[in-house]
Amino acid sequence: MRRCGLLGTVLTFLSAAVPAQADSFDHYYNNILTKAPASKNAEKIKQLTPELMVQHSRVLPNITATLIVVKTNEGRFCKLLVQPARQKISDTESLPIVLIERYVTYREGEERTIQAKGENLRLFPDFRLNLDIGQLVPEALGGDLRLIAQKDNVFMEPIGNAELYVVTKHFADANPKKSPKLVVGDKFEPRYFNGTFKLYDDGRRSGTIKLIVSSEGEVSGHYFSDKDGQKYEVSGKIGNPNHTIQFMITFPRTMQFFNGYLFTGDARVLTGSSRLQERETGFYAVRQDVE
Repeated sequence: MRRCGLLGTVLTFLSAAVPAQADSFDHYYNNILTKAPASKNAEKIKQLTPELMVQHSRVLPNITATLIVVKTNEGRFCKLLVQPARQKISDTESLPIVLIERYVTYREGEERTIQAKGENLRLFPDFRLNLDIGQLVPEALGGDLRLIAQKDNVFMEPIGNAELYVVTKHFADANPKKSPKLVVGDKFEPRYFNGTFKLYDDGRRSGTIKLIVSSEGEVSGHYFSDKDGQKYEVSGKIGNPNHTIQFMITFPRTMQFFNGYLFTGDARVLTGSSRLQERETGFYAVRQDVE
């Protein structure tokens, strides 16, 4: 019985350690969204109707909703997955709405830093959505999108200087880049540290870290936080033995230090301890097949 219990614990841990894969929507970062106004893959529209949503509902790989891009009144870019829906009022009545499955507004000038985000938001007729703060707002506060219902005709439209684009073809630039296949030899080499890893820190923080190791063993790179998409610089060096590494992530007001060991069998997992403001904890990082 104890052996079965231990096996179950191990399997549970391994399942939790497998990172969730991002889908095609996730890879539409700010640098892709800013291309929408000049791209042939997106069409600027004044009204987004249910017919248009159905027509472009399967543009993204493995996504059934419609991708739209909004340039907000404050000049930021936002991506939204939307689909037409109805809200039940009674057994015989329902109201046309737009279901916003997910939306992310990026901070201007940044690749992944998030200004606002949300999911499973129902936009009702005459309601307004401010995408810079991620809130439904009254008419007095403007907003970027609103839903209009006129008898049997319903559509979503931009407000003020906001611009609305429907993505008609998947952007090739949004496809993640395949990492070079890593072949680990009998002798461990520091270059095996090169690559992109999903980092999990003490069950409190997570993100994506890219490590670059020079021929002299110096480490550089960057870290994207899962919390807000903010990018931070990484620096460090390879240790002795050469499958150990010391690096730090530089945050605005502090630095976090990591001491890690890379698996010598397949170089797919990096694990060790970290120290943030005198608190020492554990971390692990799993190599990603795409960047």
